[in-house]
Amino acid sequence: MKIYQIREMSTDEIKKRILEEEINLVDLRFQLELKNLTNTSKIRNTRKDISKMKTILKEREIQEEKKSKENK
Repeated sequence: MKIYQIREMSTDEIKKRILEEEINLVDLRFQLELKNLTNTSKIRNTRKDISKMKTILKEREIQEEKKSKENK
């Protein structure tokens, strides 16, 4: 997933997607242990997607804090 796609999503959508991806990551790890996973790069890509989404959430949180401080 590209960063611009994540930025277009709402905060709630990102949170839901993070949960889905974390569940997917657990499934991928099980598949890897059971030798059913052929493309091991999926694990890496899923971890990166989760971190990108968490980064965007943190950026939005920081922006909200700045706005609230400026309004006081």
